[in-house]
Amino acid sequence: MPDIQFLYNRYRKYMFYLLALFVFGWGFTSFKEVFQGFILGTAVSFINLWLLYKKTIRLSEAVEQGKAVYSIGSLSRFAYAALAILIAIQFPNDINILSTLIGLLTSYIVIALDSLVLFIKKGYRKRGE
Repeated sequence: MPDIQFLYNRYRKYMFYLLALFVFGWGFTSFKEVFQGFILGTAVSFINLWLLYKKTIRLSEAVEQGKAVYSIGSLSRFAYAALAILIAIQFPNDINILSTLIGLLTSYIVIALDSLVLFIKKGYRKRGE
């Protein structure tokens, strides 16, 4: 299994590509509100991914030392998501709420798709050996 640093670097790279794609969409299309929602949601999703990474590192260090950890920061990630939705609600003419919600899911979509790609590559590698 790949280590958490390797996976986080892959996810971070994909998230930057998506953010760049959304910024180009915002700059070059007439769907400014939709892409602003994607940008806001993806930026908050990226922050949540970083928080999850840091909390996972702390959890693994605590397990190695035999200490107890009671939380991996779900409340703070929910608070950031709620803040993004509140911003989208505050500016409904500038930011699309639905695209903000979809943007909040981008890190989970990236994780799922990357896991699928790694699983397929691993499966083909085992069959071809």
